[in-house]
Amino acid sequence: MPVLVILGAGTDRMDKRQGHDSHLPPRPEGGWSCALVSLPDALVVPSTVPDLVQPAGVFDAAGRFVPEAVLWRGRPLMVEPPRPAEAAALPGRWIWGGVLLNHFGHFLTETTGRLWALDALEGPVDGIVFISKREEADAAGEIAMQAWHRQFFAMLGIDLPVRILTAPTRVGLLEVPGQGFGIGPIASGTEAFRAFIRSRFARDVPAEGPADLYISRSALSAVRGGVIGETRIEEALAAIGYEVLHPQKHPLEEQVARYKAARRIVALDGSALHLLAMAGGPHQRVAVIKRRDSGASESILRHLAAFTGQPPLVIDAILRDWVRSDRRRADRHSVGEIDFAALGPALVAGGFAPPGFAIAPLTEAESRAAVAAIEEKLRRGGLTFRPVPRGAAVPPPPPPAAQSGPQAAQQPGAAAAAGPSRRELRLAR
Repeated sequence: MPVLVILGAGTDRMDKRQGHDSHLPPRPEGGWSCALVSLPDALVVPSTVPDLVQPAGVFDAAGRFVPEAVLWRGRPLMVEPPRPAEAAALPGRWIWGGVLLNHFGHFLTETTGRLWALDALEGPVDGIVFISKREEADAAGEIAMQAWHRQFFAMLGIDLPVRILTAPTRVGLLEVPGQGFGIGPIASGTEAFRAFIRSRFARDVPAEGPADLYISRSALSAVRGGVIGETRIEEALAAIGYEVLHPQKHPLEEQVARYKAARRIVALDGSALHLLAMAGGPHQRVAVIKRRDSGASESILRHLAAFTGQPPLVIDAILRDWVRSDRRRADRHSVGEIDFAALGPALVAGGFAPPGFAIAPLTEAESRAAVAAIEEKLRRGGLTFRPVPRGAAVPPPPPPAAQSGPQAAQQPGAAAAAGPSRRELRLAR
């Protein structure tokens, strides 16, 4: 029979899960997000489809689907799959890690959320098991961790074996921790998860770098979204002593060293701030420039405030969102147009720049030329962008071009002429 333990909630071990709140989203203040469920003879079933919501998860020995093993992102992203007729066997005691993701921000927020169990469980374990979201197995039926996955785990002091299951597998004893971190309200993290990060993450990485740091997105692929004219922000801040950091060009240890050393940090909202939140502290001041009129940045802000102990300064100076033609709303693929004339004084008022600091605004012609340059980079997918003034409804995507034949795919704005390339789709995940 499954055994449930609630940690830090003032309750004792329970042998039944009746009345448990695992049908609700995980909460930072307690509930199943703080629970550990021990499952003898558990069955792990990976997904076979690359959808957002996937049929995948864990069954207990009696054949019941285990809701505590489900990944939540505002809603459950896993639903009960068909039970397989056959399964491989994995003996020993393993921790359920959940879903191993390759998107940097989602890895930090959603793959790590159950690792707090490493400090909560008594006795040895044989390793951690994950399933993959979209990666395909190789010829040997295996999925390997990427180098930066291993690097991050090493910075947490994790030296256990990690298995990414690609086929239904029955595990001798599976320890299922609650989702202690993620996207949404749980981005504040449970106390157990915050303590796990505080006590383990990057303890041996010394601070090294300047006191003032700007975290840039300008060198990222156009498919990842950003803001128009970000290099103007970089140049203006560099002129007053900020170092411009392109984090993707540096190993994780170097990124963390910079984040530990900085006292003032300015950045567009994005995945890099999740790593900053794990490495930073209350001695730092952070200014987050919103790059999209979207609630997607709220989880980043929660993470920063809860983990560093200091809420960031949020600067919302968006004039327009340039929404990609295959999207319904402003999101991580959008390109924001920032009111640079307002951004400079906001940084001064927040103590991030001296009096008189200013960033030259873009002209309308410069903005449209910059968007056209981004569209050119995405021409293989026929993707275009349409401007949406702040607070306005997003118009529907333009209809497919009526023209047919070989020249149709060459028409600018013909978003339906060709889908994004496989590489663009992979980067966009």
